[in-house]
Amino acid sequence: MKEKINKLCMEVRAELENDILPFWSGKMADNVRGGFYGRIDGNDVLDTEAPKGAILNGRILWTFSAAYRLLGKQEYLETATRAKRYLIDKFYDKDFGGVYWSLNADGNPLDTKKQIYALGFAIYGLSEYARATGDDESLDYAVKLFETIEEYSFDKERNGYIEAFMRDWQPIADMRLSDKDENMSKTMNTHLHILEPYANLYRVWKDPRLERQLRNLIELFIKKILNGMTYHLDLFFDDDWTVKDEIISYGHDIEASWLIHEAALVLGDKALLKEVEHIIRHIAMAADEGLNPDGSMIYETFVAKDKTDRELHWWVQAENVVGHFNLYQHFGDVNALDTAIDCWQFIKDKLVDREHGEWYWSIMPDGTVNRKDDKAGFWKCPYHNGRMCLEIIERTR
Repeated sequence: MKEKINKLCMEVRAELENDILPFWSGKMADNVRGGFYGRIDGNDVLDTEAPKGAILNGRILWTFSAAYRLLGKQEYLETATRAKRYLIDKFYDKDFGGVYWSLNADGNPLDTKKQIYALGFAIYGLSEYARATGDDESLDYAVKLFETIEEYSFDKERNGYIEAFMRDWQPIADMRLSDKDENMSKTMNTHLHILEPYANLYRVWKDPRLERQLRNLIELFIKKILNGMTYHLDLFFDDDWTVKDEIISYGHDIEASWLIHEAALVLGDKALLKEVEHIIRHIAMAADEGLNPDGSMIYETFVAKDKTDRELHWWVQAENVVGHFNLYQHFGDVNALDTAIDCWQFIKDKLVDREHGEWYWSIMPDGTVNRKDDKAGFWKCPYHNGRMCLEIIERTR
């Protein structure tokens, strides 16, 4: 067992340091107009005129800050500092608060809507930079963004967080995070990525209100978002928390299993942790309905349409590894460790681009590589796969 874990740790560290991080610090740094380029397509062609997304910048900031915190290399700090500076100087809306959804290639505001998901990733990155360096400015901006979310997005009457707003925090007609999402006011995905940065912010800022809202988010997952019959997470809700579409997202299930657990561990409430640990194991078991025999995990099922999307996305595989390693680490589940190792083998064999670096977006159901989707872009960031490597490194120390 120890040999298996040591091998896994050595291999993911090599992947992180020799493949993932150099791709982003080398190929994506925009040394002409600042920050990072917005896109490299699936055929490894750089688009220097692509818009620059807040989520991409926030995720680069988190990844390189965490890499510096764990591995201590100055080059990681330099990339993290570039991302921090660009987020504060360009993405932060100094008039209305929050962060812009996107900038043009020159760094000027392009889409100025306030998507709460993007604010969450800004907090995630800034709080990790503060955690890694002790930097007051990044912590101050993380706290400002927390206060902004609580002021404008938190639904004080019905609980939870509203998806999106206009630049000046007026209601917006289209709240969707992406074209494939339902236009609903509350979603599992945004709540998951508020839970995650709030937990990270609490590590460096022990504020009573933050503690209360983090606890509330855990309770929302248990009481509103979790389907008590299936132990899958429901995805889309109206203002009153009525479920609006029955979709199973296996990757989000396994990701949530360890992020909810992490949030409870950060809070340190033994009673809450006991409640959570019972539930998250059931969530992980439900996610395993999406496992293939080789340890890889399929994308999602549309229950009402009786249709399953068997595409093997990069981010789902990364979360599959972390979620199952979490089950081994905290509950001694040896089978879960085997699943994590099998999935890592699939990633090595199929998803890692040995020629150009980074991972492909996905492997199609027929086994071919998906090159129509980006290698880097609005949604293709170093966060899922970089975090997978960093989590394994930190958990095995």
